[in-house]
Parts: sequence; C-alpha cells; structure tokens
Amino acid sequence: MNRRNTLKNLALAAGGFVSLPAWARNWSLQDLTTYSSTFTYAEAVLLASVADTIIPAGNSIGALTVGVDKFLQKLIDNCYTEDVRVNVKLQLSSMEKIAQTKFGKSFDACDQLQREELLMAFSGSDNKAEQDFFNLMKSETIRGFNTSKEVMTRYLNYKIAPGHYYGCVDVNANV
Repeated sequence: MNRRNTLKNLALAAGGFVSLPAWARNWSLQDLTTYSSTFTYAEAVLLASVADTIIPAGNSIGALTVGVDKFLQKLIDNCYTEDVRVNVKLQLSSMEKIAQTKFGKSFDACDQLQREELLMAFSGSDNKAEQDFFNLMKSETIRGFNTSKEVMTRYLNYKIAPGHYYGCVDVNANV
C-alpha cells in the first residue's frame, strides 16, 4: 500500500467536494435531462413535425406525446453514420423548401393532409436519398413509439418480470 498516493488522492477528493457547491450552484433537473443535439432548433422542429405526421395524436397518444422526436434526435446523432445524419438534415431542409413553395408556409405550420402529401412525395420519389429518408423516418418513428414506456406498459401490457418469483424451491435431484 502506498500511503503517499492514498493521502494525495484523499486530499484531491476533499478539495473537489469543497468546490462542488460553487460548481453545481445553478443546476436544475431540466438541465440534467436536456440533450445537446447536432440538430439545430429548426431541424428539431421539423423532425418533430415529421414524427407527428407519421403518428398523430388524434383521440389517443401520438408520437410527440411519448417523446419520439427526442428519441429520433438521439438515435440519429448516436447510432447512425455521418452520411445518414447529413442526408436527414438535407432532406429536412429540402422538405421545408418544398412546403414553402407549394403551400406558402413552413412544414410544421402545414396541416396534417399537407404534411402527409409532402412525405408521400418523398416515399414515391425517384431520388434514392429521399426514399431512404422517408423509410428511415417511418421505421424509426414506429419503433420509437412502440418501444416507449407508456405504449409498452399501458397498451401492450408489457411486464418487466411476469409471474411470481419463487426464490427457495425444493428441487427433486433424483432423476
């Protein structure tokens, strides 16, 4: 055991604990739950509008109710390659420009039928990048919705540990 290293580490830890209150003074729970995304605010709004178009709230819960828009941001940022991220951002920008020219308003300001029309144009496009964008958004929005805690527990009756666990059970070892 090296006493000098132990004492030095103990002194550093004590100094860290002394300075912690000044460092963590302005924390809030909301600051801890925010996510620093590569998407700009405008792109995040468009991504949320796409998810809301694919699974709208209606009379029940929708994609935005369970946070699929935040799921998509984290998923695309952390799990997909740079070329997919670039394509998603490019197609979001393209979709916004098409909505501006066709309807005279931004994609998120369009009504449900107008947004569906724009997305369906992407699905039937001859451009592979647009098709890839639509297929990615559709599949990941559905996956994010179906695997959310609220949908899994409330609608799909998922139980983490179904049944009762019997810890001490006599086992017949005479086989």
